[in-house]
Amino acid sequence: MAIEKTNRINALFEFYEPLLTKKQMNYIESYYRDDYSLGEIAENYAVSRQAVYDNIKRTEKILEEYESKLHLYQHFQLESAQTDALLGYVQENYATDKKLLDLIKNLENLEE
Repeated sequence: MAIEKTNRINALFEFYEPLLTKKQMNYIESYYRDDYSLGEIAENYAVSRQAVYDNIKRTEKILEEYESKLHLYQHFQLESAQTDALLGYVQENYATDKKLLDLIKNLENLEE
């Protein structure tokens, strides 16, 4: 469960990072991407562990609220699944059609 939450927060952070304050970005990045403890983050920013914890919890909630309104991550997941399914079908049934394979690769590149 902890890994799933970490992966979800990291994914949401990728989409909504520009909407966060500098402090929110720093704390989330340190905690989730760099795997710093609350104590390490608190020491780095000269604040209490409780302040770091509160900020991280608020920011997690903000990220989830952005996703519930904008659905960017959800749409990305759906588009990725459809592109993967399309690529699999084409590779299975049209493996020699270079133009079709190139078009699908271009779709995959758009996702990045």
